Amino acid sequence: MKFQKSPGWLDWCSEPSRPVFLLPEGAVDAHCHVFGPADIFPFAAERKYTPCDASKEQLFALRDRLGFSRNVIVQATCHGTDNRALVDACRSSGGRARGVASIRPDISDGELHDLHEAGVRGVRFNFVRRLVDFTPRDELLDIAGRVAGLGWHIVVYFESADLPDLWDFFSGLPTIVVVDHMGRPDVTKNVDGEQFELFVRFMREHENVWSKVSCPDRLSASGPPAVAGEARPYRDVVPFARRIVETFPDRVLWGTDWPHPNVRDHMPDDGVLVDFIAQIAPTRALQRKLLVDNPARLYWRE
Repeated sequence: MKFQKSPGWLDWCSEPSRPVFLLPEGAVDAHCHVFGPADIFPFAAERKYTPCDASKEQLFALRDRLGFSRNVIVQATCHGTDNRALVDACRSSGGRARGVASIRPDISDGELHDLHEAGVRGVRFNFVRRLVDFTPRDELLDIAGRVAGLGWHIVVYFESADLPDLWDFFSGLPTIVVVDHMGRPDVTKNVDGEQFELFVRFMREHENVWSKVSCPDRLSASGPPAVAGEARPYRDVVPFARRIVETFPDRVLWGTDWPHPNVRDHMPDDGVLVDFIAQIAPTRALQRKLLVDNPARLYWRE
């Protein structure tokens, strides 16, 4: 099946720089995606965007180039609840990938078991309205209860302004909750201002809440794209991510977000993104928790 990319779509960087920052042994890229290939795994009819292909082979080649040992592959919204591309990538990884799926409310117990056997360990709830249609919260709660029984966690994607409305719903989820990209804070505001302080309080009051401190390229407002060799890429995001890493060192994850869906102004260099890690986790102990210990505990504990 032929698909035409969305107008203005930016393809991922085919030759990322090699990072200066040396990843610890066993490091995990805990947030990345696969797209298609569309002739094998077609995109969903209800999708809000049509991407370029980004195959499992290309993802695993990036993993090796950057120095990661393992991946956590998150279901892309362009595939809807058809998790075949995700499952195929996990099964092809030799145990080096786990998955976070998107599932239908009417999924059978047998289908959930098959996903678990393939390596899925979480399910994603997306609340970003420009990317997905609304799903009733009672249906999401039913899904959460079922996957909690498998030992899975819930990944939530939302924008910072929506946290007050989502607070009670998130508080009622019966398993670990992992927030994508710190809830997308507005980094032009103060790191100790009202908006981000609310997110910090949310994590402090809910010990089952974790955060990914990823996607500085999506959050940064500091000017031109970061480039290889720059001493402090995405510097305006650093205080926010570093605060979360230092305050909750046992509940943080990091990922590239490859192949970077729906970026608008520039396609990030994944090597530069890896070099960003040293700014937000400045000690080897913090780096090991962020990149090795925490993802291993959440995804490879059995």
